[in-house]
Amino acid sequence: MFNNVPWLTVIVFLPLFASLVIPILPRSGSRVIRWYTLGICLLEFLLITYISYCQFQFDSQSFQLLDSFNWVNAINFHWSLGIDGLSMSLVILTGFVTTLATLAGWPITRNTRLFYFLMLIMYGGQIGLFVSRDILLFFFMWELELIPVYLLLCLWGGKRRLYSATKFVLYTAGGSVFLLLAALVLSFYGNDIPSFDIQELMHKAYPLSLEILIYVGFLIAYAVKLPIVPFHTWLPDTHGEAHYSTCMLLAGVLLKMGGYGLIRINLELLTNAHSLLGSWIILFGAIQILYASLISMTQRNLKRRIAYSSISHMGFVIIGIGSFADAGINGAILQMISHGLIGAALFFLAGICYDRTRTFFLDQLGGIAITMPKLFTMFSIFSFASLALPGMSGFVSELLVFLGVVTSQKYPFALKLTVTVFGGIGTVLTPIYLLSMLRQLFYGYRFFEKSNRYSMDLGPRELFILICFFLPILGIGLYPNLILPIRSTKISGLLLPYQDITQ
Repeated sequence: MFNNVPWLTVIVFLPLFASLVIPILPRSGSRVIRWYTLGICLLEFLLITYISYCQFQFDSQSFQLLDSFNWVNAINFHWSLGIDGLSMSLVILTGFVTTLATLAGWPITRNTRLFYFLMLIMYGGQIGLFVSRDILLFFFMWELELIPVYLLLCLWGGKRRLYSATKFVLYTAGGSVFLLLAALVLSFYGNDIPSFDIQELMHKAYPLSLEILIYVGFLIAYAVKLPIVPFHTWLPDTHGEAHYSTCMLLAGVLLKMGGYGLIRINLELLTNAHSLLGSWIILFGAIQILYASLISMTQRNLKRRIAYSSISHMGFVIIGIGSFADAGINGAILQMISHGLIGAALFFLAGICYDRTRTFFLDQLGGIAITMPKLFTMFSIFSFASLALPGMSGFVSELLVFLGVVTSQKYPFALKLTVTVFGGIGTVLTPIYLLSMLRQLFYGYRFFEKSNRYSMDLGPRELFILICFFLPILGIGLYPNLILPIRSTKISGLLLPYQDITQ
């Protein structure tokens, strides 16, 4: 009955078209707008869930639910959508995190019409990127995020919101130039008529020097979005000033766009360049884990400490992608999902702390556990999840990444030892800065003695959001096969071209 429905086009355009209804909703208050947006997000997530479990075949390596038509004849630009095991898990993550971020933004009362309009635009753009099968459409969806994030920062950010928003735009737009140039060279080389279809581009061959240049062009764009040191400096400023619902989308989904692109294009299309530069990729990932962990320990601002923690955790994604091992790439994708859940929850908790205390500075806090025991409990749980406590999703993903590096046949022992030692030190530093953060937040009496009013603990809505984050984190940690089979067949296919060039 539903076999002929263009499901991917539906889930891309549903939030975009729904956002156009918001300007004509009744102006009697923000209540109708909030419920309408939440309803659209829930409907979208239900459709994604239906597609995942009723329309998607897990044992297939190729794109499924294909939907394509010629959009711009002059340049052979197609509206071309498809989904496989790699993109399916990230589409589910996008629907889940965006729905909870929309619910988290309910306390916003200023200009709610524009706020939820931008949230739905981001939703559609993020889904569109993960299901794009045309590299030019991929770029279009990549750029669609730019304006909504800029406006969300400018209108609902902190004191330095204009500086942070401008920095975000400059970094992202600068990286996008390299993405567009690399995509055009990739598509036009050797053809009178350009081909932007990703499946067709898999079969093209390039001179090694040109392939390396294309690879580096894409890598610069992903290095900004992922982010990779030294292109990371926009992230702490953006997270430090953005409203926590925006931070949830940034940490939960936006950073994963860079990791997805690195796998979808660099690893899948540019195999020779990726094989040649893989050792540098994993070395940079290891350095990033250690560097960001050390910087995180020095941060006095709660949100900036969590932001540098995010940068450190994304280093595991970089290492896994460069490992040339099934376990490593599985670990990298699982780390993106795990961090998307844990990072979004931690930024939500940081925002709740600010709502109660009106400060993000750790040296001004202390003793919060006395008046807010529920907040203390939930913050502790997600901090333990972030430091890769066994039984949580972070432990499984980081373990798989380490296994991928150790078992990789591509690299010499000295390089594998260096990466493992750097990553291990970063893993040891993680509980140091996270447990120190908990001690400064919740123990002692500094804020408790200064505060002349009772601070309200977590409410039902906030507890519901946090429990929704906690359940999949615990479920994946206890039984990783909840998520691993979705993409195991796809990853096996990704590694086939590297068997002949792996030493």
